[in-house]
Amino acid sequence: MKVAIIMGSKSDYPKLEEGVNLLKKFGIEVEKRVLSAHRTPDELMKFMENIDDVDVIIAAAGKAAHLAGVVASHTLKPVIGIPIKSSTLDGMDSLLSMVQMPKGIPVATVTIDSSLNASLLASQIMSLKYESLKTELENHRKEMAKKVLEDDEIVRNL
Repeated sequence: MKVAIIMGSKSDYPKLEEGVNLLKKFGIEVEKRVLSAHRTPDELMKFMENIDDVDVIIAAAGKAAHLAGVVASHTLKPVIGIPIKSSTLDGMDSLLSMVQMPKGIPVATVTIDSSLNASLLASQIMSLKYESLKTELENHRKEMAKKVLEDDEIVRNL
């Protein structure tokens, strides 16, 4: 089980850590790379030539955010885009760049800065192939529900 996470800039990594940690918790190998669709296109294509062992690709980028689309155009593997909030337009530029892919080259796109949702979606996709991930996902949902109910109890007693 393996996910490749490609980010357009090293500065994106802090926003990706939560998702990386979740994938690792689920026992999924994570390959992390900083590759730009615009600044390192040759290196990105070399990387894309060697992803046979990768099940799902997560691509995170800000501003014009073409990374996910360029990656998707070079593979049949599922690509999940994470729009990263930049200093301009609060990430809406990134979101629209990813979600408005042309017909025939899909990119699943999660909310701005949402590496957790991208990692959960990648895990759900991979659970079709790796049965053990279903248990991890079920347990994760139970943990979330337990936390909400604990918070409910706290608030009710304020």
